Amino acid sequence: MSLLLCAAVPCPPAAAWTTRLMESMARDARRLLPRSLAQLLAEREKQVLEEAWRFPPSLSQSLAGDLASGRLREETIRAADAQAAEVVELFRNRQVSEGVVRLGALLRVPADVSDPVLSAGTDGYPAGVTREYYAFVEGSLEKIPVVLDDAGALRLDRRALGAYWQRLLDRSRTDSPVIRIELFRGGRVVDHRTLDYRSPVFGVGSLAYSRGVTAIAATWLAVWREVRGDATRMPVPKEVTPAGGGPPGVEPSRRPPPGSGSRTVMEERP
Repeated sequence: MSLLLCAAVPCPPAAAWTTRLMESMARDARRLLPRSLAQLLAEREKQVLEEAWRFPPSLSQSLAGDLASGRLREETIRAADAQAAEVVELFRNRQVSEGVVRLGALLRVPADVSDPVLSAGTDGYPAGVTREYYAFVEGSLEKIPVVLDDAGALRLDRRALGAYWQRLLDRSRTDSPVIRIELFRGGRVVDHRTLDYRSPVFGVGSLAYSRGVTAIAATWLAVWREVRGDATRMPVPKEVTPAGGGPPGVEPSRRPPPGSGSRTVMEERP
């Protein structure tokens, strides 16, 4: 990450999606939105990320504790929903620019519940595992097939977000042990440079990334519809059924993972 980017965007917590990964997920999530909303968010990308890392400390702490325990408490969901309610109020008061930035910053909740590292439990991982995991996912971005994790989630309303986030957290927790098993062997941390897309870690990172992308878009859309935002010109992801592992030389980013069956995939990254 460049020094310029670090200066422009506050650094994320030590155990969380990196700034580069969060930025990439947000960009991919925008590809699932109506063109008007996607453009509004893209024009304020820097401000959105800055606001996301400045999430209210009380909510950040409450969410972190819930992720470790595996259960989102009602008070945490209410606090997150209060942030969404403030966004709705901003739009209704015609404070559109601030409303868009605050809407974008809501990505912190769906991104965090989609991250298997944050749901690893109170003990977490041995020192160095988290660093190697995120470094591997960052280095694999071009190979990750971005799939639509749950098409129905894009039609949820705001009241359904709490239960949806909990389902995502449940799935993240099932992936968490794989990271420990694959990146800590024989009492030593595994160098991420020794792994490739055939590693179970790639599967975990790939699924978590697509889960986060879909969840961010679903959260934004739930609030956007409540303020009666323009929902026209919605993109239509394509369903692709892979045939085996694909020919040699075809990057995994160009097809769903082998053996995954029929998957709804997003258009290629620009």
